[in-house]
Amino acid sequence: MSDPTALELELKKMIVEALVLEDVAPEEIESDAPLFVEGLGLDSIDALELAMVLEERYGVTLSEDPDENRQIFESVRSLAAFVSDHRTQ
Repeated sequence: MSDPTALELELKKMIVEALVLEDVAPEEIESDAPLFVEGLGLDSIDALELAMVLEERYGVTLSEDPDENRQIFESVRSLAAFVSDHRTQ
């Protein structure tokens, strides 16, 4: 099993690159901070973009259930746990 903190940093870099967050360094994103609204302030368009990148990079497919996806995208830590459990690449 890979180091969860390494995966979290990898995901932080992916988020910054995929969403072109020019004012945010990956290291500044807290693993437990919310990604949407009060945290990084991402929106549903950002979620779709991230979902496509996650599928391409890790082979993970998100659920059709919006509540489940909300939990997956709650923080970098929850996203890393999902990717770790479901990755095919």
